[in-house]
Amino acid sequence: MKMNFVWAGIFGLATIANLPAANAATIIDEWASIKPEAAPELKPATIDPKTTALIVMDVVKGSCNAERRPRCVASVPVIEKFLNDARGKGVTIIHTVAGSGGVADILPPLAPKEGETVLTGTVANKFVRTDLEKILKDKGVTTVIPVGTSAQGAVLYTGSEAAFRQFKVVLPVDGASSESMFAEAAVAWLFAKAPGVSAQTTLTRFDMIKF
Repeated sequence: MKMNFVWAGIFGLATIANLPAANAATIIDEWASIKPEAAPELKPATIDPKTTALIVMDVVKGSCNAERRPRCVASVPVIEKFLNDARGKGVTIIHTVAGSGGVADILPPLAPKEGETVLTGTVANKFVRTDLEKILKDKGVTTVIPVGTSAQGAVLYTGSEAAFRQFKVVLPVDGASSESMFAEAAVAWLFAKAPGVSAQTTLTRFDMIKF
């Protein structure tokens, strides 16, 4: 009798497990009903040039062009201005190129100067398969400024990884471009809200960063 009760219980649980959930709508099902949250607040940032690295990522001809990412093209002048200001202050400058590209693929306004580090053959997370962390630590860097394209690729993964590795992250949203505003908004929200990342990040704009 006791054994029959056990089997009945098991059969009942299995039956319940196979029933369709009554209210199991996924986020995809409810996508159209999502209301955007208020935009994250941008904050001023003051950086120490001696302990800061500007990482300019993947701003190359194949992806940063009017056909694929016009928002990247629009971001180049402000990145260029900040890059030159940072150079003048002695900030560590690091460039990256993803995949099979090389230095010649970087857009001329952001091309590396002699002595600046260039990491080629990279993936979205620039800490993967590179010596980036060692380079930063050897130079005494404690703060990184990740800029470039795409926002949902190189900027998101490299910036988040930097935060997880206990670097401070200063993220100018006007230097993180994508093929869509939605992607840029999602990345800004994640840097402002994500556990383990937001506490290490200052979300800002280029003209709000002081040396």
